[in-house]
Amino acid sequence: MPHQVDEGRYKKLFGLNIYLTPVFVISGITIVLFIVGSLIFQDQATKLFGGVRTWLTTNLDWLFMSTANLVVLFCLIVAISPLGKIRLGGPDAKPEYSYLTWLAMLFAAGVGIGLLFFGVLEPVTYYQAPPLGVETVYDKEAVYTEVDVQTGDALQAEDADKGFSTKKFYNAESVPDIEDSTVKRAASLGIAATVFHWGLHGWGVYGIVGLALAFFAYNRGFPMLIRSAFYPIFGERIWGWPGHIIDTFAIFAGIFGLATSLGLGAKQVTSGLNALFGIPANNLTMILLIVGITAIALISVMTGINVGIKRLSQFNIILAFVLLITIFILGPTRYIFQSMFSGFVTYVKEIVPLSNWIGREDTGFLHGWTTFYWAWWIAWAPFIGTFIARISKGRTVRQFVFFVLILPTLLCLLWFSAFGGTAIHQFLSDGYASVTEIVEAYVPEMALFEMFKELPMTMLLSCVAMLLTIIFFVTSSDSGSLIVDIIAAGGKVDAPVAQRVFWCTAEGLVAIALLLGGGLRALQAASLATGFPFAIVLLGMGGCVLAGMIKERREAIKQ
Repeated sequence: MPHQVDEGRYKKLFGLNIYLTPVFVISGITIVLFIVGSLIFQDQATKLFGGVRTWLTTNLDWLFMSTANLVVLFCLIVAISPLGKIRLGGPDAKPEYSYLTWLAMLFAAGVGIGLLFFGVLEPVTYYQAPPLGVETVYDKEAVYTEVDVQTGDALQAEDADKGFSTKKFYNAESVPDIEDSTVKRAASLGIAATVFHWGLHGWGVYGIVGLALAFFAYNRGFPMLIRSAFYPIFGERIWGWPGHIIDTFAIFAGIFGLATSLGLGAKQVTSGLNALFGIPANNLTMILLIVGITAIALISVMTGINVGIKRLSQFNIILAFVLLITIFILGPTRYIFQSMFSGFVTYVKEIVPLSNWIGREDTGFLHGWTTFYWAWWIAWAPFIGTFIARISKGRTVRQFVFFVLILPTLLCLLWFSAFGGTAIHQFLSDGYASVTEIVEAYVPEMALFEMFKELPMTMLLSCVAMLLTIIFFVTSSDSGSLIVDIIAAGGKVDAPVAQRVFWCTAEGLVAIALLLGGGLRALQAASLATGFPFAIVLLGMGGCVLAGMIKERREAIKQ
């Protein structure tokens, strides 16, 4: 008999209907205490987050790297095996959404803000300092001239750095030859390393959670909870404290992973507003932005998946596609296609060396980027995986892997080739220094807008990018709140509105607390800290869903 959601847990709390479970109580109280503590002890929080980030990336790189490697191999092997024929929901199950809507929803929730925040930053960063010991041609001490955008006249120091009214260019002797083999190698690795962080490994992390939950929910009749995947190990005990602990870890990972993305999005939009309209890029602006967007997300989350989230995701993908095509047209089209091809070839060639953590000399790249990324993807996995499972009924396992791993990887290749390729070409062909200098100074939220300055329709492109960031912001927040709410309510899909409001508000407050308590480093530390315990949960889910699918396949053969 499948486990049923307990309907007797409705309680009145401060006059509001709350579906009270041990998971809700533990996670809710802990997160509230975290928010209060971070806001009161900001200096101590800054030191703590910095120490946590350094310790985890240095000492647990093996755990994050091996987890990401294992889950992507698992998903690909399952897809090409006979298990790939299993249909989520049974042989007669029908999909709820079209292929395009399904892809739009999972892609919008799965990457969102990161595409815009890192789309220019990462490829340029990896060109400047390639991983794997690869050489590049880039002079950190190169001299540049700052010019007025309108007149092209060189500016004096006191007139420099005037937002969108100035641009920087290197002197001709400091610009590398775009046809140089070392330059080509570094540029292609810049694209490939970025796709590595946004490709198969990350989507494999989402995929294994989504596949496990979809299988046990639709094929075995269990609630759509992380704990449900562990029924083969714990049996009926999973509905007690072992399950409460697993689901609580899932909520912590989801909330802090979401808060990281919300914080990054706030920093980027604030920087855009500052460059375009002179609005101060300070904590107050970011806080007001988070509050405003959280309010929009509240409206969306109260309407559910089939109204708010579905429509926002569709609009998101359309707007992102329009922006992408515009960059292809306005940017160096031929070079973008070359970057896409060479980046793909390099990605395939270097995926194994990039996946290895043993004996690496490029520890800055390994710990500062790859380890953080895998922890961030893992922190997001509970809510994105649950969301993907929620919208994937009726698909075969093979279709699931193709749409959740392969297609998003190709879309990320397309995106980073366009945005990163354009920025690299601006540097190599024109000596454009604004992007490389902003990356060198590590002001990541400005990289995209500096790239736009060298393209036509700068203002329009920047406004569209900010709008897209805001909508990605909302879709991440509302879909995340909905899923965290389901987990906290013990699998109940239609938990009280007050409970949804609580989690959506909590995400915004955690993002604010992290920004005030250490900024970007605090955001990254939060993802690492919560991703660590959930990495172990991921590996357990893989073993359990494999056992479950093998059993179902054998039963189907006997019939």
